[in-house]
Parts: sequence; C-alpha cells; structure tokens
Amino acid sequence: MDERLDERSLSKLRWRCRRGLLENDLFVERFFRQHEATITTRQAAGLLTLMDLADNDLLDLLLGRKPLAGEVDTPEAREVLAQLRSAPVVPLPSTPSEERPPR
Repeated sequence: MDERLDERSLSKLRWRCRRGLLENDLFVERFFRQHEATITTRQAAGLLTLMDLADNDLLDLLLGRKPLAGEVDTPEAREVLAQLRSAPVVPLPSTPSEERPPR
C-alpha cells in the first residue's frame, strides 16, 4: 500500500503544481480540495509527471483533447489524470461586489 504524503511533502507538491494557465490551476485546486488529506506517494509521482508538461499540453490532457502518450503515459499519471478530470466543481464564494441588489 502506498503511504500518504506528510505535510512538508504535500506543501512542496502544492508549490510545484502551480501553473501559468488559470485553467490548469483550477483543475489542480479542485484536485487538492478533494484529495489533499489522502494523497499518496504514488499519486504525487503521477501528479509530478503531469506537471512536467507544458501548460498547453497539460490543458489538452485535462480537457480530453489528447490522450496520454509517450513517457508520461504511466499508471500513476493515468490515475491522477482521471482524478483531476473528475474532481467536483465547487462554486467560489461570491464577493460583495458581485452581489446584485434585490429587485
């Protein structure tokens, strides 16, 4: 069984997963919101494999435009990609400026 990531490793992983494209960041943040307490070393390895991709290539994978191929097509990366794609969308809290006045 894979062991869970300790707090320090999890913090480093979160930092490494910061992306240049907002769309990728949204997928990654949803993943962490859903799985942060249970991320294993195996999942971390898969996530790091995906994070080595260029932003546009990663987005193509996340949106299902392209399949995993080549050296990034590992069981760990496939597992994490499926989790990234299926993480539930949680609405962001609205800010006061976004609230509309009652009619």
